[in-house]
Amino acid sequence: MKTLSQPQDSREGRRSLRIGLAWQIVIGLFVGVVVGLGLNHAPEVRDAAIAGFLQPAGDIFVKLVKMVVVPIVFTSMAIGVAGVGDGKSLGRIGLKTLVYFELITTLAIVIGLLVGNLTQPGVGMDMASLGHADMSAVANTSKSLHQQHGFMSIVVSVIPDNIFASMARGDLLPVIVFSILFGIGLQSLPDGVSAPVIAALRGIAEAMFKVTNLVMRYAPVGVCALIAVTVATFGFSSLLPLVKLVVITYLALLFFGIVVLGLVARVFGFSIFRLMRVIRDELIIAFSTCSSASVMPQIMKKVEDLGVPKRVTTFVVPTGYSFNLDGASIYLGIGTLFVAQLYGIHLGWQEQILLTLTMAMTSKGAAGVPGFMLVILLVTLSSAGLPIEGLAFIAGVDRLMDMGRTTLNVLGNALAPLIVSKWEGVYRAPVSAGVSAQARDR
Repeated sequence: MKTLSQPQDSREGRRSLRIGLAWQIVIGLFVGVVVGLGLNHAPEVRDAAIAGFLQPAGDIFVKLVKMVVVPIVFTSMAIGVAGVGDGKSLGRIGLKTLVYFELITTLAIVIGLLVGNLTQPGVGMDMASLGHADMSAVANTSKSLHQQHGFMSIVVSVIPDNIFASMARGDLLPVIVFSILFGIGLQSLPDGVSAPVIAALRGIAEAMFKVTNLVMRYAPVGVCALIAVTVATFGFSSLLPLVKLVVITYLALLFFGIVVLGLVARVFGFSIFRLMRVIRDELIIAFSTCSSASVMPQIMKKVEDLGVPKRVTTFVVPTGYSFNLDGASIYLGIGTLFVAQLYGIHLGWQEQILLTLTMAMTSKGAAGVPGFMLVILLVTLSSAGLPIEGLAFIAGVDRLMDMGRTTLNVLGNALAPLIVSKWEGVYRAPVSAGVSAQARDR
């Protein structure tokens, strides 16, 4: 018996020494910052190190996760819609989701404008001390979006003319529309015909979640590489002229995440801090990579584990990635006022109300465009008659602020399915989840 117990004790010891994914990511984040600082002070090897292995190592992680996003969204949403039971239920969920998204993002824009008015981030700024960034690529991309301010233009843009091309490009909105229609078509078929198709889709979805688990083992390496590139490129010295803008942006993001979303969560019986603990791995990854898509599969899985039905999760979470960008909405307000104040241009409340309406539309029109936040801000500045050259001053540190924006976007899209499912009356809190205050009280 003694000889049998020794290997078992050895295995238990190895398990106890194993570091969890969250800590692996934190260690990778710390190592990446240290490596980035070292490279920032060694410009003779910095560019070679970034191009040679750091940037490719980070890109591999982002591409690996994006690889599974479209298959998961399509299969999960089609299964969810097919299992809703009736079109009225799907319509209610869709309407409540869009109403919630519009209210929250508009509130985020208003808070961004309020913060910008109160703190005046661009007042007293010496433009001679600011570095310029090349905005030609962003300007070229924004030309196609100037015509997308109207509601019908946005509707037309989300209807796929070739679903396979949309899937190849990773355009989530057309994929979502097709998935809904495909799910409705499955729902209308006889059980004998639809059951094998649904079973196959369910198998594909489960397999892709397993693939995601495999990909996440590479997350600490990817996070380390991406944060190292950011720190090595910008360092801390480039922050000094714009430190006020960066600090104000992060304070606004923290206020919205903890206070505003916290109050919304409390009204519906949830705790924002418990939710943050549940998705802490995903928040760290989103912060490090500036990619909310890289954590979409995990967010969908975790909110389902928290008691949200699959038919709600599969609709709300992917849709939120285009319509519920809380961090981006806050930044629109602050960034627009920063440029106006930088050039000494006063915007009255009437102009700012018009800006709010403009931002509420433009923020939905370019979510799938690379560097979409700068594109949307450029379109907003053009619409308001503000100097678009001001965007070149903040483009250099946009990546640093994007880390906070993306994190808040992920938090908002994790809370949204909980709110919608509770509003719809289909939320069932598991006893072990620890997120619902009402479940805890029971």
